[in-house]
Amino acid sequence: MDKKAIFFLLLLPLFMLFTRCAPPLPKSQLHFGILAAQRDLWDEAIFRWKKAAQLEPDSSSAHNNLAVAYEKKGLWEEAGKEYEIALELKPKNEYIQANYEKFKQRMEEGNKDEDDANKDKKKK
Repeated sequence: MDKKAIFFLLLLPLFMLFTRCAPPLPKSQLHFGILAAQRDLWDEAIFRWKKAAQLEPDSSSAHNNLAVAYEKKGLWEEAGKEYEIALELKPKNEYIQANYEKFKQRMEEGNKDEDDANKDKKKK
């Protein structure tokens, strides 16, 4: 087990101890998801941000963060859906707009790369 995972596992009981008496708040889930993402623990980040979105469905931050995490995991369809939800909730949010634009560019570049690879296969 790597150091990041061990640190995260040691941090988890402390987090649970401090939040056990309080109901799970969307902001605490968002924050915990950020901590997980900073340690490249994307599955945990997704779990936390999904929980935040369930607790507060109108949280554009939760949906934007989920989209970013899905991108990191290569879950393109899910990422696109979450970006669209986030933009629907806050259409003028510059951070969400920028993330979505970068996502669309990466998707277009990925499609171009696939097209080029398919053309190369046909030539051979």
